[in-house]
Amino acid sequence: MEQRNQADRDAVTVEIGFAMLTGALLAGAAFALVCAPAYLLASGGGVGRGLLMTAAVVAVLVFLGRVVDVLWRFGRRDVEREVDGRRPVLPDQPSQPGRTSPDS
Repeated sequence: MEQRNQADRDAVTVEIGFAMLTGALLAGAAFALVCAPAYLLASGGGVGRGLLMTAAVVAVLVFLGRVVDVLWRFGRRDVEREVDGRRPVLPDQPSQPGRTSPDS
């Protein structure tokens, strides 16, 4: 197992913080969207309680999904960068916007 330098550890820490922050923001938005009808319709009893429970489950799933997605992409980026100790070769980019190849 290879030792990580301080820059690598800092990058991982920042990425985890970013994943947690954006996950929390998206989870809060998802919770608000799912339970908004309960407050707008002022429904009481089982429907309101059911919407709150559903909103909580959706918020947890959105949070976990976002954190896993961000960290998975970060991990894949490190793997792609370290293949054979070289950066991967990127395809040629168009020379001008809207063009499909440099020669067109």
